[in-house]
Amino acid sequence: MPNLHEKSAAELAGLLRDKKISAVEITKSALERINTLEPTLHSFVNVYPDLAVTMAEQADRMIQDGSARPLTGIPIAIKDNMCLKSRKTTCGSKILANFTPPYDATVVNLIKNEGMVILGSANMDEFAMGSSTETSCWGPTKNPWDTERIPGGSSGGSAAAVASCQATVALGSDTGGSIRLPASFCGVTGMKPTYGAVSRFGLVAYASSLDQIGPFARDIKDIALMLNLLCKHDPMDSTSVPVQRSDFSTFLDKKPSGMTLGVPVEFFNKLSNQDVERSLTEARKVFEKLGVKFVELSLPSLDYGIAAYYVIAPCEASSNLARYDGVKYGHRAENFDGMIDMYCRTRAEGFGPEVKRRIMLGTYALSWCYYDAYYLKAAKIRTLITQDFKKAFEGCDGIFCPVAPAPAFKIGEKIDDPIQMYLTDVFTIPVNMAGLPGISCPAGFSSDGLPIGMQIIASHFQESKLVQLVSAFQRETDHHLKHPAI
Repeated sequence: MPNLHEKSAAELAGLLRDKKISAVEITKSALERINTLEPTLHSFVNVYPDLAVTMAEQADRMIQDGSARPLTGIPIAIKDNMCLKSRKTTCGSKILANFTPPYDATVVNLIKNEGMVILGSANMDEFAMGSSTETSCWGPTKNPWDTERIPGGSSGGSAAAVASCQATVALGSDTGGSIRLPASFCGVTGMKPTYGAVSRFGLVAYASSLDQIGPFARDIKDIALMLNLLCKHDPMDSTSVPVQRSDFSTFLDKKPSGMTLGVPVEFFNKLSNQDVERSLTEARKVFEKLGVKFVELSLPSLDYGIAAYYVIAPCEASSNLARYDGVKYGHRAENFDGMIDMYCRTRAEGFGPEVKRRIMLGTYALSWCYYDAYYLKAAKIRTLITQDFKKAFEGCDGIFCPVAPAPAFKIGEKIDDPIQMYLTDVFTIPVNMAGLPGISCPAGFSSDGLPIGMQIIASHFQESKLVQLVSAFQRETDHHLKHPAI
């Protein structure tokens, strides 16, 4: 069957159930696609054809014996910061270039138990620190829509793999927009669930109070299937929340008539890109046609979100990355004079410039004479942001806003200007600060053919509302059905 790689997970699952194709056929089609595109895009750090075919054969056996699950046989890419037993997990960093985990992350266990097929580990910004997937020690990933442009970060490899049909679905992690930004820039759908909804056990930590694993797919039906798989309580993760979860697929056909979306003035006042404004205006008209009401609201503390985030996240990174010292695992400097010199040389050689910058920022902000002035104040702002959102959700079902200030920029354009790079996250960071679920959905294209996403934010553990709204939107539009000509 031709063009298997272009079909959605839901479509492939139906073909597998009807025994019209096999998981091995699907997997070989994906691997052929990767072989063709990988030299151009560099979506993956490692591809595992042997593992993928073995898992596909196991999936076919599950289908034959009647033990198949909804996503059995579906190919998936895993971001390179999730532990995959006996396979390298590098986090895009030289310091972990040869690290092989002795165990699987919980989400990887769920994928294996489901009978999904792991194609490989997707490229990412080093330790998830970046908005462009340019800081990876393995080199940048390129945007399938324009290979001179970035795919977004830090989960750029995952988004590019799905957008280019190398993988049917993928996993990413989102600390300040690292799922939603790449989804927007690559023209796919990406969900950042509520903090605590998906287990982080086995996710290599960047900022532990902000990190969250979530799925990429080309449409919302596949996102719903992935959420059903991922959103489970895990006793191995102390931040995993034991809440009653619905079948997200049941919300796909629910009409959004009567729902209300809030429009934050603080976000739209910052918009200056005409293509983004036009796409969001047209998306709003679609929702209004569907019976969704819009109300203007104010979230005054969002103006301080970027500043507070770039105190809190580097502080947590400084603490989390202290473990990489060259003693037990990871890179170790070859030439050194004593233990302290070994630590210093190992970390100097192993970390890239952006990771070093954030470690230094965090260490400075946590020092005894500056803790109150920086970290404590940022934590208070975080509380105010959370309170602003809580108040806003008293009058609306979700918040409608941009994902990024502009479409994807060119590779190298902002890499030497940290402030401009950080401002790319201005619309995504507050969601992580408040621990809320947010989704990026294709909403249009720029005048030069680049994808533009819209963001919808919901209250805690209300991912079902996001599924309902985006599903209705995608029934009325075809942005998510378009593929890059690569």
